[in-house]
Amino acid sequence: MSKKVAFLQGNEAATYGALYAGCTFFAGYPITPSTEVAEIMSIELPKIGGKFIQMEDEIGAMAAILGASLTGAKVLDSTSGPGFSLKQELIGMGCISEIPCVVYNVMRGGPSTGMPTGPSQSDVMCAKWGTHGDHPAICLVPSTVQELFEEMVRAFNLSEKYRTPVFIMPDEIVAHMRERVVFPEPGEIPLIERTTPTVSPADYKPYDTSFGDVPPLAAFGSGYKFHVTSLNKAQDGFPTTKAELVQAEEERQVRKVEGNADDIIEFEEYQLDDAEVVVIAYGSTARSARYAVNVAREQGIKAGMFRLKTFWPFPYKQITAMAGKVKGFITPEMNLGMCFGEVERAAQGKVPVIGIFRVDGEPINPDQILDKIKGVK
Repeated sequence: MSKKVAFLQGNEAATYGALYAGCTFFAGYPITPSTEVAEIMSIELPKIGGKFIQMEDEIGAMAAILGASLTGAKVLDSTSGPGFSLKQELIGMGCISEIPCVVYNVMRGGPSTGMPTGPSQSDVMCAKWGTHGDHPAICLVPSTVQELFEEMVRAFNLSEKYRTPVFIMPDEIVAHMRERVVFPEPGEIPLIERTTPTVSPADYKPYDTSFGDVPPLAAFGSGYKFHVTSLNKAQDGFPTTKAELVQAEEERQVRKVEGNADDIIEFEEYQLDDAEVVVIAYGSTARSARYAVNVAREQGIKAGMFRLKTFWPFPYKQITAMAGKVKGFITPEMNLGMCFGEVERAAQGKVPVIGIFRVDGEPINPDQILDKIKGVK
């Protein structure tokens, strides 16, 4: 039997990916260039008994999905840079309270209102450092429309598996381009459901670490009564100021993600077997990078590409391993050096890192990357 195929916009593919993953609740506030997600959810969710709500603002939307998630629902919010900034206080609550949710953030120019329809890749640091305090971060950066569908499913799986907010951040070009999408059959992509308690309601503790770094999570309304707070808490969910408990709790929350980096991090290696110059790219910029690498190869230059699919946790280990084997790294990105700094950290001074930065609302083209590839000696 042939699979269903459609010609979709990136935002459309992401939305259908969320529905495939089992999303039944959406709360959001319209913002360019992600509004199509809310529009489609408003149509599709009622058909399956799900709930769509347009909140009064971005902060309310984030609060709504946290509350809905605690009832056991898989939840989604969509936004762009200014809205993502507004959500940070509630994202922090999602992190410390360990509430699964997915936030879809289409990157556009900034700071502040920036360029509402211009492409950018300048929110990736906000995914990890936007909210205060130490907390885990998972951020996915797709490059194709097909991948937007698939990575949205993966975002839900990671959120449920690690009981944490997950961010999926396409740039505006990927979100608004149209490409062929092949829909997987139901069950073809395995879906991960959150771990629920095996103990009785009387014995349940929402942060019981005897079950591991990711405690089981009951659903409100399922007979389990428990406390949720944005404060540091003990295993019963009630606030604590005991130093040893706070230290252990914060370290565990970071460890449950960073300690499972090999499970979370995904990337693509292209023409790396004999590469002497490696372009490290993500999002739509990786498409230009691939073209530049192909042209460089035609001209006898041994170039390759390492494409990030996961920005956080960052693939330091993989880039450090490459650093001792190549002549240089090139990092093209539509910001002023956010990935560049992390690549420098991973390179550990073993190899030069050359950045290509654009923040003028225009994409980085293959010729810009090819020129830098030729300049590596």
